[in-house]
Amino acid sequence: MMTQAYYSGISGLKSNSAGIDVVSNNLANIDTVGFRGNSYEFSSLFENMIATPDAGGSTNNSIGLGSTLQATPMITQNGSMILTDKSTDLALFGDGWFGIQAEGEPLYTRDGNFTFDKNNDLVTTDGYYVLGTMGGNINSDNELTSQLAEVQLNDVDAQEKLNFPKSLTFPPQPTQNASFSGNIGTEPATRTMSTNVVDPQGDRNELKLSFTLSETQPTIGTQWDVVATTQTLDGTTVYDTQNAQVTFDEAGGLVSSTLTSIDNNGAPIAIDLGSDFSGVVAISNTELSTSSTADGTIGGDLNGYDINKNGEVIATFTNGMQSSVGKIAVYHFQNDQGLNRVSGTRFSESSNSGAALFFKDENGKNIIGTDMENFKLESSNVNMNYGLTDLIILQRAYDANSKSITTADEMMQKALNMNG
Repeated sequence: MMTQAYYSGISGLKSNSAGIDVVSNNLANIDTVGFRGNSYEFSSLFENMIATPDAGGSTNNSIGLGSTLQATPMITQNGSMILTDKSTDLALFGDGWFGIQAEGEPLYTRDGNFTFDKNNDLVTTDGYYVLGTMGGNINSDNELTSQLAEVQLNDVDAQEKLNFPKSLTFPPQPTQNASFSGNIGTEPATRTMSTNVVDPQGDRNELKLSFTLSETQPTIGTQWDVVATTQTLDGTTVYDTQNAQVTFDEAGGLVSSTLTSIDNNGAPIAIDLGSDFSGVVAISNTELSTSSTADGTIGGDLNGYDINKNGEVIATFTNGMQSSVGKIAVYHFQNDQGLNRVSGTRFSESSNSGAALFFKDENGKNIIGTDMENFKLESSNVNMNYGLTDLIILQRAYDANSKSITTADEMMQKALNMNG
């Protein structure tokens, strides 16, 4: 029995010392961004049954030879969110991991403390590339080639480093279509409608329509002469002038128009006056009105990047336009507990965790499967109060096992003295 006391005490010292190491490591990383702590699980060593327990009883009728640290499972609850002043700081609000890579296999982390390096790659503070999918809509001249509402996330093995240039331009999109509507009435006076249009150089011009009653009128309805002009906003330069006629029926609905298009400093614009009562009308005894719309956008320079909750990297421009240019990948595993901890906040996949995967929507498209937000970081998920309490409990258990060894030693000495 005294030998058993030695074994139990020594195993208790070892297991509680290992538990203290786990808790101490947790507390040491209480301020580490994205840190996920470990808990501890003990198991008994070589239990001997000394009596058969009663059916339904809860009494443990066995004697063990001490304990051992069985496992240190990861604490998977999320840490609290920390506000930051950096747009590249990212936090995940649910399940998932960021992917980072330098050389070799990728690593996975909850630490979203990212920044841009000298090559405009999105990286960790020590130079690991953040993985995701580029939109493919930025050319070598740092011009946006297409406007995207969303970037489709590629497959797991096709993720790449993310590169977002500091200077990016939104090229001008010349106006191609202009539509007009409103009531020009039936009185013999000049009516005007106008709208701003964009030419291929990215400059805003004016498209103006002037309606005048024709000298010759049809038997039923009215006919108007219309002069369409494209010119600079100050009117000093005229690019094109088109003369046409429009005809309305006796109710004021548009019957026909010979005005189809006009040149805008090198780009044709299709002019739509509607039909019947859907566009321009000529109705008497009704308030006059004008309305117009035109597509096209002036060029713009990059204001900055933002990241939405779906991981889309959105470029915003001085002309008010936006476009997605990339998507940050969020990886998932069948068993997060099976990940191998490489360093404090970084993990690698293992046979126990299973291979990294992406969640999919109802259409089979890859999605990040959680919400993301920038200007925030996830703090350590270690609770200091619980950690200090566990440390006290483990320390007292360590002391108790140390005392049991001392007591067993004293008993052994007394037994030896008695034999003497």
